[in-house]
Amino acid sequence: MDLFSTDFIILKIGNYPLSLIELLGTISGLISVYLASKANIFTWPTGIINEVLFFLLFYQVQLYSDMLLQVYFLGISIYGWIFWKEEDNGNTNVFLLKFSGWIFYGLLLISGTVLLGIFMTKIHLYLPDIFSIPAAYPYSDAFTTVASVLALILLARKNVASWVLWILVDLVAIFIYFKKGILFIAWEYVVFLILATLGLFKWIKIYNRG
Repeated sequence: MDLFSTDFIILKIGNYPLSLIELLGTISGLISVYLASKANIFTWPTGIINEVLFFLLFYQVQLYSDMLLQVYFLGISIYGWIFWKEEDNGNTNVFLLKFSGWIFYGLLLISGTVLLGIFMTKIHLYLPDIFSIPAAYPYSDAFTTVASVLALILLARKNVASWVLWILVDLVAIFIYFKKGILFIAWEYVVFLILATLGLFKWIKIYNRG
């Protein structure tokens, strides 16, 4: 049996079978988000581990937008790691998004969600050899994908607004993952929601310290 298959079960929590890939992905993701909330540069290497594992997992549960998102995450994580290393030099300064920025990112979020959602409803027709099963929750999944793309850009640029988007992502993701029955990750996103809320207040405090 494939070590990174969702069928490779290592233990049961109640009646829920927990696979090795889900456990490792959850742990690495929690560590990465916790470090991000502290504006700690090691959020990026731990995030890379999480992205590789979740790419494999989401393919197996037909969340194709989330799967493709991990490829982007990998690239932006490398960028963020380099940017933070060059810019930090021991400080933890963060930045705020201007009103025009909120409008810009809001329009990107809406348009990106609609376009990606439309595409994902048909992806099994466009690429049947790769995606033999129709995408699950294509529009909700598209929303979390687009919002995560924008949130990670803002996180890499150390902008407080990233945490607002992460909170929205977590709320929708919790619904999707509970409905898909990947309960361990669903509960992970409950923890992510708490960490994102704490991260928002922490980064506001850092900004106010100036």
